[in-house]
Amino acid sequence: MQSATKKKIVLHLRITTREIGGETLRSFLRMAVPFYQAPQGIAVRLLRNRADPTRFVEVIEYDDEEAFEHDAARVRSDPEMRRLLERWRSLLVGGIEVEVFEDETDRIGGED
Repeated sequence: MQSATKKKIVLHLRITTREIGGETLRSFLRMAVPFYQAPQGIAVRLLRNRADPTRFVEVIEYDDEEAFEHDAARVRSDPEMRRLLERWRSLLVGGIEVEVFEDETDRIGGED
């Protein structure tokens, strides 16, 4: 279990792709995810909506607040990250819904 001082931060990015099935998005992520995950403590997952094949949730899991803050700084200042995010946005239509969660699993007696 996680200690009380070290909580995972989980980011959900709810997005809609320009194409049905999202193959262009998956292709982009195959290239970009190694860069996204390069700092320690970051994992990226992709979920597809079964009812709407243009809707996805990108899940970015941070081991702790420090990893989350470090990545936020990288988004603001790293030219390569900004270039990748601009390309990612070009694959999408509409807005991006962002939700940030703190993992509370340890408080219900479950495991990570």
